Amino acid sequence: MIDNSAAFETAGYGRYPVSHLPLRIETGPESLRLVWDDGRESEFHYLWLRDNCPCASCVSTLTREQLFEICDVSLSIQPSEARLDDDYLTIQWLGDGHSSRFHPGWLRTHCYSEQARAERQWQPEIWDKAAIEVCLPKYDYADMMQDDAVLLRWLRKLRDCGISLLQNTDTRPGTLQQVAERISFIRETNFGTLFDVRSKPDANTAAYTTLRLPLHTDLPTRELQPGLQFLHCLENDASGGESILVDGFRIAEHMREEYPDDFAALSRLPMDFYNKDRNSDYRFRGPALVLDGQGTVIEVRFANFLRGPLDVPADQVVRHYRAYSTFIRLTREPRFQFEYRLVPGDLLVFDNRRVLHARRAFDLQQGQRHLQGCYVDRDELLSRIRVLERSL
Repeated sequence: MIDNSAAFETAGYGRYPVSHLPLRIETGPESLRLVWDDGRESEFHYLWLRDNCPCASCVSTLTREQLFEICDVSLSIQPSEARLDDDYLTIQWLGDGHSSRFHPGWLRTHCYSEQARAERQWQPEIWDKAAIEVCLPKYDYADMMQDDAVLLRWLRKLRDCGISLLQNTDTRPGTLQQVAERISFIRETNFGTLFDVRSKPDANTAAYTTLRLPLHTDLPTRELQPGLQFLHCLENDASGGESILVDGFRIAEHMREEYPDDFAALSRLPMDFYNKDRNSDYRFRGPALVLDGQGTVIEVRFANFLRGPLDVPADQVVRHYRAYSTFIRLTREPRFQFEYRLVPGDLLVFDNRRVLHARRAFDLQQGQRHLQGCYVDRDELLSRIRVLERSL
């Protein structure tokens, strides 16, 4: 049996623990089948196996980047021999005599059977008011900054729930940058790297006034909306200004179940979003709900105050407005709204391409309200999780 200490012995940086071992091989004209010790079966096509050969001539030992190109072998490639050798799958290829050796943990992890692919499909933890009030992920700022294990737990929860709260955060301006950089670099926009959310006389967005902000995602006017949004409370003794958050994935799934045509309309009909300023003019056209190849909602794009004129076929205009109205009406229902008043030291982080956020109007006659914000892309979150998982 293979030693688990060799679980990292692959062409990449990942670790692949050996949870099950292959017992036998069944070969066919285009693929082979591995039968595992738990009864599961995995089919691997010869082209796929040759394409993923981890040897040093196929994958650079320096960069871990692939050197081999599949067009350099026949599409009808076959092995001259396929055997299990110390629990590794070893293949000798016809033609050039190339040899490939595959780690069992790696093969099990990358099995592409329907069952295995379904198990790998990420499932978000969707929430409504009742759920998030009980299980809002909360972490201590100092613990997260000092302990990578806490950092990893925080990031995983942020990925899965789309929201988290860091408490007892240092309230010195600029602290936010240090927190964001625990993940990666900050995404700069036309609002800067760090932006101050407070009332300004020359405001170029409603966020920089005392006005109520309706539920929205930030910068739907961009081809790629920012991923994570950070809001760090430095000062908040003004009356009003409570934050309201809604899980857009929860709204979308409710629409899919109860209003299927409205769901289909928002996932297929495009909307136009404009953000016009004295010095910039950003525009994007796309659906409010973005689905992946399996039909799972992976992004919500929504800001009523940044919409451009609707531009869809005439027979779809009323259908779109009905669907859009349904979405807005649902986000206004108290059962979906999580309301929270930020206090100094709170740092609220949420997935801007999932969670809609709003703010009640506030009054500065009795105090001040000052938040600092920034963005970090989703890619950086996922990358940091993977790198931490390798080392912890």
